[in-house]
Amino acid sequence: MALRAWASLSVILLAGLAHEAAAQDHLSAQQALGRRLYEQSCSVCHTRPTLVSGMYGPELSKTSAGGSEEAMRAVITNGGPRMPAFKYTYDAVQIAAIASYLMTLSPGHEGTAPAQR
Repeated sequence: MALRAWASLSVILLAGLAHEAAAQDHLSAQQALGRRLYEQSCSVCHTRPTLVSGMYGPELSKTSAGGSEEAMRAVITNGGPRMPAFKYTYDAVQIAAIASYLMTLSPGHEGTAPAQR
């Protein structure tokens, strides 16, 4: 019984990894750079580290900043009330790459928020 459960879990995990790899195959060179920079600097606040934890910042997707890539670049560059500015960390090309990558993310890609107790 336990072996069957592990086998089922393995199939599910492998299917998820294959889906993730296929989703990343469609990224342009600019979007791939943006993904790397996003994971390096943005994911600490804008991704859910575990299924049961919250996020410090909002989930980012193609609908962030009103769906405007230009507005996304401005927020990344200048920061906000709870977000640092990245204009001294990244140049305009790198900031544009992050915004371009965000435009590939669907809303809800981080899953649902955990229930509050």
